[in-house]
Amino acid sequence: MASLKKRSILLSGHATSMALEPEFWAVMDEMAASQGVTLAVLIAQIDEGRGERPLASACRVAALAYARAN
Repeated sequence: MASLKKRSILLSGHATSMALEPEFWAVMDEMAASQGVTLAVLIAQIDEGRGERPLASACRVAALAYARAN
């Protein structure tokens, strides 16, 4: 089982951290690059549309959707 990798991010001017499996971080990095945005911008976009879902879960779902589409 892959261990979680924690990264610090800035969302809406607030510092926070998020832990995801390295495989999800790799897809998130690829998503950001494909959209021509930074990882922080991508996470902020996911954060804006996540509703009540926890941010890490929303990022995993977004990464899964991206991987399935590509």
